[in-house]
Amino acid sequence: MTLDSGQQEKMDTFIQQIINGLTIGSIYALIALGYTMVYGILRLINFAHGDIYMVGAYAGFMLATALGFAVNPSVFGFIVTLLGSMTIAAAIGMAIERFAYRPVRKYSKMTTLITAIGMSLLIEYLFVFIFSGTPRSFPQLLPNENYTLFGNATISTSQILIFVVSLLLMIFLQWIVYQTKIGKAMRAVSYNINSAKLMGINTDFVIAFTFALGSALAAAGGVLTAQYNPKIEPLMGIITGLKAFVAAVLGGIGNIPGAVLGGLLIGAAETLVVGYGSYIGVPSTYRDAVAFAILILVLLIRPAGLLGTNIQEKV
Repeated sequence: MTLDSGQQEKMDTFIQQIINGLTIGSIYALIALGYTMVYGILRLINFAHGDIYMVGAYAGFMLATALGFAVNPSVFGFIVTLLGSMTIAAAIGMAIERFAYRPVRKYSKMTTLITAIGMSLLIEYLFVFIFSGTPRSFPQLLPNENYTLFGNATISTSQILIFVVSLLLMIFLQWIVYQTKIGKAMRAVSYNINSAKLMGINTDFVIAFTFALGSALAAAGGVLTAQYNPKIEPLMGIITGLKAFVAAVLGGIGNIPGAVLGGLLIGAAETLVVGYGSYIGVPSTYRDAVAFAILILVLLIRPAGLLGTNIQEKV
């Protein structure tokens, strides 16, 4: 069965929006993994996590500029920039856990929550002070070309890069969590931190490693986003971080596959609103509101998330 020109155009638009949505959703998924891992172990919402995404983008910008990769784009330059920014963000994530969260861990959850919000604001405006609020243009580390898929739907090199790198990092995370000794320790601490201590597990190290791992994934998201949308600025992590948090809640916070699923669904929903919102009276400018509308619906209908389970806590 052949499609007429109007139907073909609608199909092209739909496919294009799905591609764009999965691109953005892959970034949300990488950031959401950090939220869900920290919550799974400490029952803490690390609101500074979205700002680590921004830190990763700036770390990549400084590395690419200092090492000359901005002038001579190459695969090697991209890999060094990506791994370097992930390493820097991992170190910063461990420092935040050690000096901000660990001292207040023994206090109430409200204390740690306020600490997380304060740390988020500190990182944001420290970078505003250092780099000013003026957006900067991230260098293109790899040649960017467009490839036609179906009809007029296209996919760019940067989008393919986001898909491939995000998938590899998610597989790597699954391997760490389920196939390594530190992963077994992370699952033990997540199940019961006090029992893990009695079994001889160094819980402080496990928690610090979890922060490092989550921060590295967020930094990777920052560098990948900058290849897709090269504008970076100190407050770029606020909305993106909140959407990633919504993705974690949607999938079931504390559940790693749920974070990935939630990220992809939020990304797809956001771009479909841009493409089709006008047909139902929703302007494309409301794309940011979609994630928070989904959050409200999830909390009302299924608070544990799509893949989460309800856990009863003793008072």
